[in-house]
Amino acid sequence: MQFISAKTIHDLLEWEGAINAIHSAHLGPRHSGDGFFLGDAAYGLLSRAVILPGRGAGLKMASICPANAQAQPPRAVEDAAFVAIDEETKAISAVLDGPAITRWKTAADSVTAARILSREDSATLLVLGAGPVATALVDAYLHIRPSIRNVLLWNRTAEKLTATLATLREKGIEAEIVQDLNAAVSRADIITAATSSASPLILGKYVQPGTHIDLLGGYRPDMQEADGEAVAKARIFVDDRTNAMMSGDLHIPLQQGMMTEGQIEADLYEICQNATFKRQKQDITLYKNAGGAHLDLMVSLLVIERLKHSSAA
Repeated sequence: MQFISAKTIHDLLEWEGAINAIHSAHLGPRHSGDGFFLGDAAYGLLSRAVILPGRGAGLKMASICPANAQAQPPRAVEDAAFVAIDEETKAISAVLDGPAITRWKTAADSVTAARILSREDSATLLVLGAGPVATALVDAYLHIRPSIRNVLLWNRTAEKLTATLATLREKGIEAEIVQDLNAAVSRADIITAATSSASPLILGKYVQPGTHIDLLGGYRPDMQEADGEAVAKARIFVDDRTNAMMSGDLHIPLQQGMMTEGQIEADLYEICQNATFKRQKQDITLYKNAGGAHLDLMVSLLVIERLKHSSAA
């Protein structure tokens, strides 16, 4: 058994590799898994287990404390570890730094879908949130959509976006921190949200035809980043149907009668395997990134494989 640090994970990964790992795994057999969330909005423990036929198994455990963001100095809201289990021996092969794997797999999950669901000519990206995953989403979307010319950044505490803004401008990207979120939603071709909001931030009446909406933050039934109107006017896609329907982004509109489960057109397995998917230019697409230990496992296996080759070199 080996412990793989955050630094090692970041050194070994790049976006195309992480995206390909997720895409290729979704061309094969479906995973089986289960999990639980224990706690409430103030503090919770999240655990998810997965078996991925032909590839291995794994277990994720995360400790989530939103108040840590307000500590002085700020502490990580989430701490986690991912345990990878070898397919052949069924022994624990590695324990990987959870936040690092989460950063890569969460953004790669979203852009694996967005590469198919969003418009190829998307020019304006709006990112909600200021945490590590939100920062990763900026990089990942710029990787898959080189057409992006403008990046709009929004967070309740705008000061937390200063470093990201400076980095983007150093790269020659037109970027700005926005105060009027509704106006920014109206301008965006792609909207991606990685917040812990319990009330909708993205209002459907401001979403324009042709927009792709990517929702990552709401992992509990009471959390919601986009309102029911945004969901009702969109073509709906998810990474995992079970996990997605437990999120407020879909659970609440379902309870309100603004959508049905039957309106979910495809999950990520079906998205990756359906080479005939077509979108009309005016379509609004919505992707609920609810996550799952299978995604952690897919990216972890890539790290383990690359580490093995780098050690042998």
